[in-house]
Parts: sequence; C-alpha cells; structure tokens
Amino acid sequence: MNHDTYIAYDVVMVALSISFFVLAVVLYLVCKKKPVNVESEETLALKHCVRAYSLMDIDAATDGFDHSRIVGKGRVGTVYAAVQENGELVAVKRIHSVLVLSNAGFGFSSVLKWLSSAHHPNIVPIIGFSEAPGERIIVMEFGRMVSLDFYLHQNVNGASLLDWNKRIRIVAGAARGIQYLHEVATPNIVHGCVKSSNVLIDVNFCTRICDYGLNFLAPREKRGLVGNVDDEYWNEEGGGASKESDVYGLGVVMLELLSGRGCEEGLIAKWAMPLIKEMSFGELLDARLVIPSDMKPLVRLAKVALACVGNSRKCRPSIAQVTTILNNIEMEVCI
Repeated sequence: MNHDTYIAYDVVMVALSISFFVLAVVLYLVCKKKPVNVESEETLALKHCVRAYSLMDIDAATDGFDHSRIVGKGRVGTVYAAVQENGELVAVKRIHSVLVLSNAGFGFSSVLKWLSSAHHPNIVPIIGFSEAPGERIIVMEFGRMVSLDFYLHQNVNGASLLDWNKRIRIVAGAARGIQYLHEVATPNIVHGCVKSSNVLIDVNFCTRICDYGLNFLAPREKRGLVGNVDDEYWNEEGGGASKESDVYGLGVVMLELLSGRGCEEGLIAKWAMPLIKEMSFGELLDARLVIPSDMKPLVRLAKVALACVGNSRKCRPSIAQVTTILNNIEMEVCI
C-alpha cells in the first residue's frame, strides 16, 4: 500500500471507531433509562375495582332491608335507598334469592368488577357489591333519580312535566349511554333489557341508564322483558340479548315517549307502526301534551322508532346511527 492508502485506511477506521463509540453511549443511555410502565389489563382492572361490601355493612345501611327503604322492584331484584357510614346515599339492589340460587356457580364478583369500569354521564355507575351465601347485592349511585316509567305511567302529573323537548333530550341521552356501552366500554357491554324503568331521570332531566349487563342473571325470565326485546331474542339459536335487541328496546322507549302509552308486552309496537307509516300523528301522540306547531322533530323521532322496532336484527340501524340522528334532533329543538 502507498502512503495515501494508509492515510485513507486510518481515517475510515477512526470514523468507524467513533461511530461505534457513539452507538455504545446511546445504547447505554437507553438501557439505563427507566423502563416505560406499560399497564396490563389486570392493573387497569384493579384501578377500577369496586368496593366489596360486607353483608353487615349493607344490612346496616338499609336498616336490615327495611321495607320503608324500598324504592323499586324489578325482574332481577329489589332496590333500597341506603345510607353509608359517611352519610352518602346509595342505591342497593338485592338480587332475588331464586336468581342467586340459579346462578350460584357464576362469577358474580368478576362480572361486577368488569361492569364497574363503565363511566359515562348517561349511565349510573356501579360503586360496589356484596357476596354472601344466598345473597348477591349491587351498590350504585343514587342521585335522587326517578324512572321514565314512573313519569309516564305511574305519576298522574308526571307526564305533563315532560314536554316534547324534554322527551327528545331524554331519549337522546339514553342513546348516548347505550352507545357508550356498545362501542366504548371495553369489553363492550350489552344492556340486555332496555326499557323505560331502566331509563332514569335526575333533577335536571338528564338521562342515566341503569341495570346494564345484568341480563345474565335472568336471560329467560319473561316478566318485564317481553315486548322490550325483539321476537328474535327468544330464538333457540342466534337469539338472546344483543346490541340489536338493545336498539329494539330503545325504539320501544321512543314509542312510549311519543304516545304516553306503556309497552304492554309489545302491543305498543304493533299499534304504533301502522300509525307512523300512515303519518297519523294526531292519533299517535300523547294526548296529555299539546301538539307542537313544528312537527318535524317528532316525525323524525317516530321514523327512527319505526326503524328500530320494524326491522329484523340484520336490517336494524346500529346504536351509532340512531344516536347521530337523535343528537341532531335534540340540537334542533334546543336552538
């Protein structure tokens, strides 16, 4: 090799040495850097873990499940207004004993921990549970809420408190809550029994959905379910609770808001569908309210309800599609 070749060789070797040195320093610093804390699903679940109450705590909070504390009864359980040691008012759902026995081997606490991770302005949070021999109890926020069923069908003056604008706001809020359960909650949550008694209204007339994900306790119990789910629910194959049956239930809630009538085990859908198709809104709409001068929002609401209850599961709109339309209607009436 000549002199110039040696110089070039030395330059290359020096450059490579510097490069290796820099690379070594970078790798050292990277390795020395504190590792990123990637939270596992188990860690995230623990963050959302609800409080496990003792049966003694629940008994004290409800005064021994005193009948005077009962605020509601449903197909899954009885709800009590309970006062915790810190004075906080909560709702306690005591699952019916026959359902406790039939689900004895089911992972109740695991399901409740999963459901408790759901948080949205339009759903009622689950904040605790209690599990003991013969007892399964769910603790939820109370918030002094009243069901839509009570407003529309039980309180003589309740319906008049819900004008058309409030009714549209209520069902739009319900749709947003269900959309969160279907599309945002991880894993997704099928409500299983969307009906007016599970649509709660707070003092500001904001909607909160309750009893979501509890259908596993009584999947074939027809009481309180018939008419609020589609006919396909009862099929042996491909039936049961689904996102599509939830959309159907929301459609029934829309029909109740429009007409003021109860579900009547599905009779409301059979009665209302022809009226909507024939545009007979004078006969359809709740006679306890004055028919508004601008009928367009109610006509659109009726057509959405028809799409929800008048189609098979395959042809039924998704909750996202329903929510988008209801949000638009809500914005129109609130201008």
